[in-house]
Amino acid sequence: RGLMPNPKNDTVTPDVVKAIEALKKGKVAFKNDNTANLHLAVGKVSFGAEKLEENIAAAVDAVKKAKPSGSKGTYLKSIHLTTTMGPSVQMHIVA
Repeated sequence: RGLMPNPKNDTVTPDVVKAIEALKKGKVAFKNDNTANLHLAVGKVSFGAEKLEENIAAAVDAVKKAKPSGSKGTYLKSIHLTTTMGPSVQMHIVA
């Protein structure tokens, strides 16, 4: 089920110091589930609105840049922002 740590998703690494430095600089991992939903953290509840907006824009740009060249059709259909256990809020995608 993918619950064990493995090097593929950077939960196991031979260079711990380098991994910690990358995380402190803001490295974020993308997770994709079986129904083609992409999950990633863009901030914390304690962040201000400007900081969250900046992080969301950077995340959307990174996802658009990671789009494979052979992919056709609409790549991002909708974006929902939510806390860990809270209800989601749909956001509008600006092209």
